[in-house]
Amino acid sequence: MLGWIVLLVVLAVAAGVVGFAGIVTVAVGLAQQLFALFLILIVLTIAYAALRR
Repeated sequence: MLGWIVLLVVLAVAAGVVGFAGIVTVAVGLAQQLFALFLILIVLTIAYAALRR
């Protein structure tokens, strides 16, 4: 999942350099949503592991 985030950020930077504002907006929005999902999954995994012991 972090690989997708990095890919989308690189795509956003490349599109920003070229001047495609619409692609930048979409790529950054997707990267933010995936990062939030990643953080939620990490917290749930840690909580599950702590409660399981």
